[in-house]
Amino acid sequence: MEKLWTGRFSKPLDKIVSEFNSSISVDGRMYKEDILGSIAHVKMLANQGIIAAGEAEKIATELAKISEEIEAGELEIDSDAEDIHSFIEGELTGRLGESGKRLHTARSRNDQVATDTRLYVKGKVSQISDALKSLIGTLCELAEGHKDTIMAGYTHLQMAQPITFGSHLMAYAFMFVRDLGRLTDCRNRMDYSPLGSCALAGTTFNIDRQATAKTLGFRGITENSLDGVSDRDYCIELASAIAIIMTHLSRFSEEIILWCSWEFKYIELDDAYATGSSIMPQKKNPDIAELVRGKTGRAYGNLITLLTMMKGLPLAYNKDMQEDKEALFDSIDTVSDCLRVFTDMLATMTVLKGNMAKAAEKGFINATDCADYLVKKGLPFRSAYKITGEIVAYCIQNGKSLNALTIEEYKGFTELFEGDIYAAIDLKTCVMSRKSEGGPAPESVMAQIAKCRAALSKYEIKDTDN
Repeated sequence: MEKLWTGRFSKPLDKIVSEFNSSISVDGRMYKEDILGSIAHVKMLANQGIIAAGEAEKIATELAKISEEIEAGELEIDSDAEDIHSFIEGELTGRLGESGKRLHTARSRNDQVATDTRLYVKGKVSQISDALKSLIGTLCELAEGHKDTIMAGYTHLQMAQPITFGSHLMAYAFMFVRDLGRLTDCRNRMDYSPLGSCALAGTTFNIDRQATAKTLGFRGITENSLDGVSDRDYCIELASAIAIIMTHLSRFSEEIILWCSWEFKYIELDDAYATGSSIMPQKKNPDIAELVRGKTGRAYGNLITLLTMMKGLPLAYNKDMQEDKEALFDSIDTVSDCLRVFTDMLATMTVLKGNMAKAAEKGFINATDCADYLVKKGLPFRSAYKITGEIVAYCIQNGKSLNALTIEEYKGFTELFEGDIYAAIDLKTCVMSRKSEGGPAPESVMAQIAKCRAALSKYEIKDTDN
């Protein structure tokens, strides 16, 4: 296929250089966006009297036909083309001759690729947001079903205080709600059309940038032509938002991996979401969670790639920017795959409530409640804390739990202890009494669930795309 810029050159591009320069293998996925942008552009040219209405109609009709043929598999994208923009324009010109050559009037590949990328990424942000909502919905359902399932809460990976499994799940739900907010903000900032910025300095033709922006569903236009073609903030911002989503998925994956182990055995993954060993027949491995944890590194690497690519570029467009799509598209694909499979894995797992409750009985996780009991009896907290620490040390030395001490043993530390200490340090009481906002008590968990579900509609993305 002849290059679009051959007029200036006396000989063809070296084959190796041509392959090195090509981006068709990466940007070929944007053929729909490229054609939508071209149709909007050519219709605007006709409306402005820059080209004849009849020619514009022929071009728009043929472009739509090319899109349909690619979608149906009847037209194969040429892997030898420099990029998807060159391929489509070349195909159009091959079919329409001189009329096809009018399409690129008052446009450059610089603003064309910037427009295509924004259109494509906008759609992908909507899809990622939908996947996040599905995950949040699954977490809310699980949390509601386990709002009173007692488990040990941890700090430093040491048993700390009793909580509910529902409250633990909601901690992740709120992380993902924040991710939704980041995606929404990112999408809003990218929702401006660079089409009409041309190479860098706009055009002498009387174009209507607002019209093409409206046709393509953008909320407005980029206000500076140099910025319009050279801005990749939205790519970096989205890669950052995805990296944070992957951080949350990775943290959750680590807990899934721990909970699956025989040492914890808090959950059992469905057989459809686990694998075995080629040599050890007893193994059931949480490979999905491990892969999500591992793929997080890809998202981090892609973010660093984009930041490094942009850090030294002068205005306006530079060929370095061709590297934006491979990194960004990989992050988009990675997070989309991870969200889908992770959500299904959670939805099908079995929660072993008995094992959680049994484990929670160890580790003196009701020690804080013992100290709070003494505070409510009038003792200053620091004094209550010291006495409770001494009681725990005594229990460890004698192989007992707080619940197993006699009232005489308790009174040996302070006469403030009465028979009601046993109800106060019962794990169920400890959890149910933590009704403060954000706490693990069932009513608090239900309030959190309501807030998360309300956030799903708050972050509803309303497309204006035609």
